[in-house]
Amino acid sequence: MSKNIWIVSDTHFGHYNIIRYSNRPFTTVNEMNDAMLTNWNETVKPDDIVWHLGDVYFKNPEIIPKLYGHKNLILGNHDSGKDQNLLNNFEKIEMGKAFKDMKLMLSHVPLHKSQLVAFPDTELLNVHGHIHEKDSPEGPYRNVSVEKTNYRPINIEELRIDKL
Repeated sequence: MSKNIWIVSDTHFGHYNIIRYSNRPFTTVNEMNDAMLTNWNETVKPDDIVWHLGDVYFKNPEIIPKLYGHKNLILGNHDSGKDQNLLNNFEKIEMGKAFKDMKLMLSHVPLHKSQLVAFPDTELLNVHGHIHEKDSPEGPYRNVSVEKTNYRPINIEELRIDKL
């Protein structure tokens, strides 16, 4: 049985100001954290694989081990590769990840078009976060910040370039 692969970005657990900055539909940080934890665990099964595209938390690292799945991280601008909470709770921590067979390039920020030609004769969709509620640049980009995914991970199959 194959495992499902899920993608999520910019959860910012414990970051009260992100509610205002990104117009999130929550009143308190606890409400936001609880909703995203519930949404995550209703979506992801314990044996599934998750790629988090960065900016995991500001406070409340105790949420991370409660999140289902085999978690992998693409470092975001608010993450540290030396953070013990991240090192202890993510199986892989990388700067980017290509799924050539699915024509996907995972990153925290939208990559420059010149970075998407790493595989000749393959058009890659850049799946990214970082810009929260804003739309992706024109071209082969897809923003998966939680503001764009109803505050839950989305299945990698939804991102296949031939489905967009």
